[in-house]
Amino acid sequence: MAGTRDFKGYGETPPQADWPEGARVAVSLVVNVEEGAELSVSDGDERNEGTYEAKASDEVTGLPDLCMESHFEYGTRAAYWRIARVLEERGITATMSCCARALKRSRWLAEDMRRRGHEISAHSYRWETHSGMEEDHERQVIADTVATIGDVAGVRPLGWHTRSATSVNTRRLLVEEGGFLYDSNAYNDDLPYIETVADRPHVVLPYAFDTNDMRFNPGAGFVHGEDFSRYCIDAFDCLWREGKTTPKMMSIGLHLRLIGRPGRIGGLEALLDHMREKGGVWFARREQIARHWRRLNGLSDWPDAG
Repeated sequence: MAGTRDFKGYGETPPQADWPEGARVAVSLVVNVEEGAELSVSDGDERNEGTYEAKASDEVTGLPDLCMESHFEYGTRAAYWRIARVLEERGITATMSCCARALKRSRWLAEDMRRRGHEISAHSYRWETHSGMEEDHERQVIADTVATIGDVAGVRPLGWHTRSATSVNTRRLLVEEGGFLYDSNAYNDDLPYIETVADRPHVVLPYAFDTNDMRFNPGAGFVHGEDFSRYCIDAFDCLWREGKTTPKMMSIGLHLRLIGRPGRIGGLEALLDHMREKGGVWFARREQIARHWRRLNGLSDWPDAG
């Protein structure tokens, strides 16, 4: 990935996405499942993850951080069910971007996700950046992630997203692994694109940090649920207008322990209801979008979902 920056992309004339039923916008809801995969001294990790709701100065070093651990536990104990109900009531399936260690510790999550028809994709083994990882170590992390999710969920992940920064080897290693349909390790477009990696066509589905509940972090911009819905609705409406002639894709990043709080979930409900009322939307799992993009570019619908 190093030395291959592209500042032009599709330029002024992006391709016709030709979404199903003439949709103007393909909306991809990505629910990040990280609870139990965060760095924790209690789990033998090298340090503790920070607690979003607390000041950085409150970070506990060298000892178990029971406050931080409790915040993450909220995501699976209470928030998941709230988010799952909101999606199910609206007939929407999402991409569940799962850290393998998180699923291993909460196996019932994978069972419930599959029952509801959600995609289970990979978010690495632990919730950590891959920047600076040694190549052999990263290759093993990818293999362990695929094997663990396959064992727990009964289906291999077809997509991958690294927490923030990847290494310079990540995309090549994902393609070499052989079973990934796409990765989301990019933030540079409103449409998917195809890169040739190791002589193979590989779909990149750009992700987004702005239409993302991570902005509920202290000082990051969102306080009320309405802050989230207003910003995301503005983004959607812009893409919807543009989509009259050039349909686009919109990624919405969600986290169990963030949007799943009672004071924030209303923002997600308002956003989804606005989109449904507006019409011209394809609510799609990321593997569906990636397969569509391959077919659009004359490629086989590969690999098989199993």
